[in-house]
Amino acid sequence: MQRCLITGCSGFIGSHLAERLLAEGWSVYGTARRQRRNLEHLRDRLDVRECDILDSAHLEALVAEARPDVVFHLAAQSSVPASWRQPELTFRVNVFGTLYLLEALRRAAPGATTVAVTSSAIYGLTHDHELPIKECREPRPSSPYGVSKTAADMLARLYGQAYGLPVVRARPFFVTGPRKLGDVCSDFCRGTAEIEIGQRQSLDVGNLEAVRDFVDVRDAVEALRLLAGKGQPGEAYNICSGTGTRVSDLLSMVIDAARAPIPIHRDPQRHRALDDPITVGDRSRLSALGWAPRLPIEQTVADTLEFWRRQALTAVAGGAL
Repeated sequence: MQRCLITGCSGFIGSHLAERLLAEGWSVYGTARRQRRNLEHLRDRLDVRECDILDSAHLEALVAEARPDVVFHLAAQSSVPASWRQPELTFRVNVFGTLYLLEALRRAAPGATTVAVTSSAIYGLTHDHELPIKECREPRPSSPYGVSKTAADMLARLYGQAYGLPVVRARPFFVTGPRKLGDVCSDFCRGTAEIEIGQRQSLDVGNLEAVRDFVDVRDAVEALRLLAGKGQPGEAYNICSGTGTRVSDLLSMVIDAARAPIPIHRDPQRHRALDDPITVGDRSRLSALGWAPRLPIEQTVADTLEFWRRQALTAVAGGAL
């Protein structure tokens, strides 16, 4: 039986990954802070410990206890807007958290394959001739979040080189789907679900011209599983669809699936100071290992909208009690 440790197990990607690995018979350990709602349906099947990624002593003890064959490092401050409001916290969690985990692995589990999940945000501003973005593209991060993930990515590579740790770097693009909070797809779907039941009057939108490479979380989880088994230590792999979707087209998909008219309100506060116009990745390195996205963006939108419809109805029912 494979044993794994998932840092940030209660998060969006972490909870989907835990669900998938448990279905395959893995023994899953996880770290979480506070909110564990995403793991309620799994709570009797996995071992989740409350652990602050910045508590290095606790983290090392947990790694030693878990004795993982594979580690998926997902714990992070993952919001770009929050990184502008709280840049120091973002750096502490994303950079020092990664450092402390690597140190814990070096001491307590040096043979564990580690999939260090960073982000496509390390690429930042991309020129037309650089599309689709390859893993060899130099970093040009355009947010404190992107800078922090660049540092985490470089630390992961460094520890692999210096100490022989089998570390694979995964760079997800715009992973979305059911349970996601705070990205454009989930915001559109959540707002639409609330408009449908009269809880909201209009849908606030920001920059609709940006082009993004969306990946369904269920496809992203399959990519992480594959990298744990077939990824080359020291290498970085984009997790992306290789296809760009304009945000305005994503909005149209949501509106077309809505059960009521959706008034749109353009909110200047939703425009970022620096917003990369086009972010589309090259997935050839990952696809060479046997991976390809299975779920089209239309399916992701439909499933995410249904998720938020259930959440909206549950909230209404709870308020009526």
